[in-house]
Amino acid sequence: MREALSALTTRGRAFLAAGGTAFVCAMFLGHDALLRVGALLLLLPLATAWFLGRSRYRLGLVRAVAPTQVSAGQQARVQLELTNDGRMPTGLLLLEDQIPYVLGTRPRFVVDRMGPKWKRSVDYLVRSDLRGKYTIGPMKVRLSDPFGLVELDRTFQSTSTLVVTPRIVALPPIPLSGAWTGSGDNRPRAFASGSAEDVTVREYRRGDDLRRVHWRSSAHAGELMVRREEQPWQSRATLFLDNRTFAHRGSGPASSLEHAVSIAASIAVHLVQRGFSVRLVTAAGEEPAASWHEHGAHSTETGPLLESLAVIREVSQTHLDVKWLHEGGHSGLLVAVVGAVTEHDRPTMVRMRHSATSALALALDVGAWARGTATDRDTRTATWLKTNGWKAATAGPRDPVPALWQELGLATRAKDSRPPRLTVWNGGTS
Repeated sequence: MREALSALTTRGRAFLAAGGTAFVCAMFLGHDALLRVGALLLLLPLATAWFLGRSRYRLGLVRAVAPTQVSAGQQARVQLELTNDGRMPTGLLLLEDQIPYVLGTRPRFVVDRMGPKWKRSVDYLVRSDLRGKYTIGPMKVRLSDPFGLVELDRTFQSTSTLVVTPRIVALPPIPLSGAWTGSGDNRPRAFASGSAEDVTVREYRRGDDLRRVHWRSSAHAGELMVRREEQPWQSRATLFLDNRTFAHRGSGPASSLEHAVSIAASIAVHLVQRGFSVRLVTAAGEEPAASWHEHGAHSTETGPLLESLAVIREVSQTHLDVKWLHEGGHSGLLVAVVGAVTEHDRPTMVRMRHSATSALALALDVGAWARGTATDRDTRTATWLKTNGWKAATAGPRDPVPALWQELGLATRAKDSRPPRLTVWNGGTS
């Protein structure tokens, strides 16, 4: 009852004030008719509040979001199914679903009286130009009486998730030489010393099947060890994205970081569709949720990878975390999307190049985002990368990504078509 009284609307409180005033005036003036009017004005909101407070509505809600993952700028439909599972009919229902402001205005619906076991369905569209992982819900239901004197709020606890991925553009096929490498544990192993058991086990890594744990070796080493397994050879690619704050310019959807994320997403989808197993690495190191993503059914092959790119944020660190370079068996194709590269970063970039069989890089001309114009292109980063073994191109804010990808392909084709260099030794050639 106390909750219902606190839920009186402005109209309900006005009825109480008018009824109290009329009642007091009738007492002093002795007007019985005014007394009855005052009593009616007082009793009506109180009786309504008591009735709503004692009512026990059993409402059910099922929310469905389709699709659950969309590209930035695309729409998703949210379907709501409200059911009255109780034995009492409801009054007027006001529905309001809680959504982030980037998805649009909060949808509001008015549902008329619902009898027992009735169902009502409503739907609405959401759209965001900003990538991210957004929570839809919970749903707030406002119960109102026919006179508009009392409004009670009820909230469902269920929520749904919508992932808005970066914008993706289709890329043309280009030669990606040196991309084939052994996966898993089939890399060459030396038997120079030790027993066969020493070289057929390795340390446990997160995600390994516990059935592969070799307990005897684990007891000897003092840590979990797992058996190596031979796996078929396949092509692997590491996608590196520089997301450091100082390496980019601009803010919001028009920043160089957002452009870099969009480029990385397009490359990731292209590589997976080409049959590559792709992992994502940022300036903070290997993404925990971005393990190797392999080619498979289209509904699942790029979903986790794009979800990782959807939630990437800027990091304030100034150095590049390259612990992932120490992991064995990860050589292959390396594709880097970088911003501003400092003198301190150059040794790290050289190490990254030497760790890969083939290395491609798109260097963003971040100064163009600061200048607001694409004139006077700064190609120094791409030029330095080329001199250190990378196949690189400069990306401006208005450069089509497919054209940049083709430029990398031409660089790859030109390098692969060069004749081998002759080296004279001991009077012969090699």
